[in-house]
Amino acid sequence: MLNLSLASLLDQFYSLIWPLLRVTAFMAFSSLFSIRAINLRIRVVIALVLTTFIAMQIDIPRIDPITVQGLEVVFQQIFIGFTMGMIMQIATAAIVVAGQAVSGSMGLSMANMIDPTLGNVPVIAGLFTILSTLVFMTTGGHLIVFGILLESFRQFPIGASFWSQDLLGKMISWSTMMYLAGLLIALPVVITLLFVNIGLGFVSRSAPSLNIFSVGFPAMVLSGFAVLWLAVPSIVERINWTWVRSFDQLRSMMLN
Repeated sequence: MLNLSLASLLDQFYSLIWPLLRVTAFMAFSSLFSIRAINLRIRVVIALVLTTFIAMQIDIPRIDPITVQGLEVVFQQIFIGFTMGMIMQIATAAIVVAGQAVSGSMGLSMANMIDPTLGNVPVIAGLFTILSTLVFMTTGGHLIVFGILLESFRQFPIGASFWSQDLLGKMISWSTMMYLAGLLIALPVVITLLFVNIGLGFVSRSAPSLNIFSVGFPAMVLSGFAVLWLAVPSIVERINWTWVRSFDQLRSMMLN
C-alpha cells in the first residue's frame, strides 16, 4: 500500500514538474509577470494553477529528472519559457525606449523614477509602462499569452526538440522591434518638440540678449506635456499595435 502511494506521488510529481519549469521560466523572464508589485506568493499560486490546468490538458512523459535525458529536458523547458518571456520583454523595452526618447526631447532625462522591473527610468517611460500594462490587460493580453503558452506544449511537447536556425533568425529579427516600435510610439511628441526647438533657435538668433535657457526649458516642458496630452490616443494605439505584434511573434515562434 505504501509502495503504491509512493508510486502515485511520483507520478503526480513527474506530471507537474515539467510544465512547471516552462511556466515559471516564462513568468520569471516576462516583464509583466515578474514585476515586484505582484507579491511572490501570488506569482507562485498563478504558476501552480496554470501548471495544474496545463497538466490536465496534455500528455506528459515520465522522465526521471536526475538522468542525462532528464537534465536535457530541464534545460529545454527553461529555455522555451525564457524565449517566450524575452519576446514579451522586448515589447516592454520598446515602450521604455519610447519614454526615454520623449523624456530626452522634453529635457526630463534626469527626472527618474524607480521601476520595479527596469530600475531607474525617466518619468515619461514610467508613464508609458503604466499605459502599456493597462492596454495589455484591457485587451485580454494575459488570456492570449496563457493560451499560446498552453498551445506551445502541443507544438513542442515535453522532450521534443525546440532550437533551430529559423528560430534564431526570428529572435534576432524580433529584437529590432525594440527600436522600431519605440520610434513609432515617441514620434508624434519628438517631431513636435523638434519644431519647438527650431523655433527657440530662431528666437535666440533674433534676440541674443535673451537668456534662452531660462525661457527654453519651461517652454519645452510645457509644450511636451501639452503634445503628450493631445497624443495619448495615438500613443495608446501604437502601444496596442506593439502588443499585437508581440502576440503574433509568439504564435510564429511557438505554434508554427
